Amino acid sequence: MRSDYALYTVAVIFFILTALVLAVQALEYREVWTVITVVLGLLFIGLGYSQRPKLEEAAFEQMPFATTEVTETVEEEIPVDVETAPPPALGLTQLRGIGEKRSEQLKAAGINDVEDLAKASAKNLATKLNISPKITRRWVRNAKELAGNS
Repeated sequence: MRSDYALYTVAVIFFILTALVLAVQALEYREVWTVITVVLGLLFIGLGYSQRPKLEEAAFEQMPFATTEVTETVEEEIPVDVETAPPPALGLTQLRGIGEKRSEQLKAAGINDVEDLAKASAKNLATKLNISPKITRRWVRNAKELAGNS
């Protein structure tokens, strides 16, 4: 059972108690009990509302499976001479701590691949990117290790 349903059920119970309190004429402090049970009912409605599943999740669960056509594509294999083909350039995002955004900043600073980063000065790079030289030293050290292994 979803938790929001349980909280709504408790709220309904409090509203039923409110009706019972109003029905009993001989109850002392009837107004106080009425206010308390109504407030508690509203509180549990609010809690249930806050625990409901998000719209995206519910819409995703109810979405019917789309049928898609599968088309086969045949790609021609182009023979490549292994000895004459240049080695693939190592991407900057392969280094720990460099994501897409930082990779774009490095490319704007003239660092296009791991080899360029391995040759760069950590201090100059830190001033260009306005970050700590400690971070750029780690990048350069990791780039040298990665460039040396490839």
